[in-house]
Amino acid sequence: MATKPPTGDPVQDAPQVDAPLRAAAGLPAVAHSLKIAQQQMGVRRTALTLLRVNQKDGFDCPGCAWPEPEHRHKAEFCENGAKAVAEEATLRRVTPEFFAAHPVADLATRSGYWLGQQGRLTHPMYLADGAERYEPVSWERVFDIIAEELAALASPDEAVFYTSGRTSNEAAFLYQLFAREFGTNNLPDCSNMCHESSGSALTETIGIGKGSVSLEDLYKSDLIIVAGQNPGTNHPRMLSALEKAKANGAKIITINPLPEAGLERFKNPQTPQGMFKGAALTDLFLQIRLGGDQALFRLLNKLILETEGAVDDAFIAEHTHGYEEFTEAARAADWDATLTATGLERAEIEEALALALASERTVVCWAMGLTQHKHSVPTIREVVNFLLLRGNIGRPGAGVCPVRGHSNVQGDRTMGVFERPAPAFLDALENEFGFAPPREHGFDVVRAIEALRDGEAKVFFAMGGNFVAASPDTDVTEAAMRRATLTVHVSTKLNRSHAVTGARALILPTLGRTERDLQGSGEQFVTVEDSMSMVHASRGRLAPASKHLLSEPAIVARLARRVLGEASRTPWEEFEKDYSTVRDRIAKVIPGFEDFNARVTGSAGRPGGFTLPHGPRDERRFPTTTGKANFTAAPVEYPKLPEGRLLLQTLRSHDQYNTTIYGLDDRYRGIRNGRRVVLVSPHDAQALGLADGSYVDLVSEWTDGVERRAPGFRVVHYPTARGCAAAYYPETNVLIPLDATADTSNTPTSKSVVVRLEQSATD
Repeated sequence: MATKPPTGDPVQDAPQVDAPLRAAAGLPAVAHSLKIAQQQMGVRRTALTLLRVNQKDGFDCPGCAWPEPEHRHKAEFCENGAKAVAEEATLRRVTPEFFAAHPVADLATRSGYWLGQQGRLTHPMYLADGAERYEPVSWERVFDIIAEELAALASPDEAVFYTSGRTSNEAAFLYQLFAREFGTNNLPDCSNMCHESSGSALTETIGIGKGSVSLEDLYKSDLIIVAGQNPGTNHPRMLSALEKAKANGAKIITINPLPEAGLERFKNPQTPQGMFKGAALTDLFLQIRLGGDQALFRLLNKLILETEGAVDDAFIAEHTHGYEEFTEAARAADWDATLTATGLERAEIEEALALALASERTVVCWAMGLTQHKHSVPTIREVVNFLLLRGNIGRPGAGVCPVRGHSNVQGDRTMGVFERPAPAFLDALENEFGFAPPREHGFDVVRAIEALRDGEAKVFFAMGGNFVAASPDTDVTEAAMRRATLTVHVSTKLNRSHAVTGARALILPTLGRTERDLQGSGEQFVTVEDSMSMVHASRGRLAPASKHLLSEPAIVARLARRVLGEASRTPWEEFEKDYSTVRDRIAKVIPGFEDFNARVTGSAGRPGGFTLPHGPRDERRFPTTTGKANFTAAPVEYPKLPEGRLLLQTLRSHDQYNTTIYGLDDRYRGIRNGRRVVLVSPHDAQALGLADGSYVDLVSEWTDGVERRAPGFRVVHYPTARGCAAAYYPETNVLIPLDATADTSNTPTSKSVVVRLEQSATD
């Protein structure tokens, strides 16, 4: 039986701490998944819904972007996927009566956990200028309000159109089309805060900002390096692929400041042996200091160059550029400097080298641990150098694997949600739709916040997500949002961003992935692209949470008709009625989507979708400025700490997905009943005089001299790398300065925040 939402916020004053676990998944994961699902959905709805997750005739999980195997289990979901589905398919409802009982000032005091637990939004809601509460509003009035505000702008560039990764291909394509027909490229998205560094580095080096491997490549690899990633919590189904690769003989190197249970041992709940015994995954754990990855890969590259016969000379001669400059830089790598930067022992690096040299097929996977530093782009370019040296791009079992976080975040970018669109894409839009798209680059996330703060932007429209909670420098971001004349959020559930508003605000409730989408031409489906460039359909089956919901494509189409009017030649009404007409136009604009409808339904190809073309992977064709894969030779960087300071990384708990908080536990790390904890090495804690269980304020230090403080964190002695600390976001986003960003990508540096720990007034 489904349970009611909590009436009050749980007390988190005294988190309980046990020893971290050494294995992930297994029976506890199954039990916890079912417990959460039944609390939200009840028994029958749980069974009907979870068995459709990630099936070829079902819906794509609204959680991570990990791909599905060709042959799928009946239960093709993970623990955190089950939680994501349960919160979307919940029987709990947030009605107009809820908003009448809770003024915005009250909502602003609530935790993200409490807000999310209240359930699904049922009606469009409007907060008038000066009002204390949201009130229900008709959809017709919604579009009038937005049109009024957009018409009042001095320039289209005073509007910002943000996108979350959950948005479907069809909705994303229509959304960027509307924004550009309105007249702006202000299309920031969640990629700006996560894998923008990957896209920047890969576009420069191999010519396409996506991974170059498939699941089959992982299964065939000799060596898989997992760097700066915690798949046991963030991409749990990846563990199945690693388990299969291990069974096929692969070795796995894990590079991370924290030991993570999922990479130590995986208890696969799909098999009896896996459920109880599990499989050891990591062969070599390199407990690196935060930000030391570039130095590590640079030294490995030097050592490969010094090993006779280790370099793939034929591949380099035929397919690469910049080799001489790179080798000069690599040969200058220094052992002592590398050991300082990484915190590793010489023997550990030599063991990693031996594994790399023994491998004929190597894959490197990474996530935020590599992408959220000042020097993230050169770090990832150095990873590419490492793979190019031995010809490990463009052959089976080898390549780059940036593991995307959110379900369709890669697809949204493919559809054109990007503030810096390629001229060829804009040309295709112009040829197909008959208008001249703007050519000037727009705002990314950081620039959008700055524009709102400085009065350069006045209207903020979010297609999904929880922008306020996800963004850096919380106080600055919230103040910027409150300067807007209008904030609009297309959402399925309540979140922090609904309580931090412009002068006027709208909440627009939308269909979820799990729900049936009926339009004028009948039942619709949408499509998504996973982390390995596979495009497939997603079909919801549940009745919508409310009759007042609109789908994301319908919201965009109706908004466009109201704002652009008869001057637009785009068939917005047709797009809303029949999503196949949207896919027909995508096929004409975006390479790789030819015959889109037939291929995604299986009538002109294999059932379950199709894989987008990828020149480096498919034919060793590199669409870079040189026409070849580019070696690079950036100076080696790593963070340097003042005396008495630690380098903080922000991360997720196991009861969390992005900014969505499912619970207050982090089972694998031994944390229960609280989130305000800071993980500190016992050696550092002793040096700083911090007892386990004491309470501190985290205070970040930046060049602007502004004090950014996160108070009341329990110190947990934890086996993290020396000089490093870790704490959960979004609670610690307040510590990340808005202008502390990665070079080139402008991604917030959430994995290298210099902090001091001060005794808390609550201790």
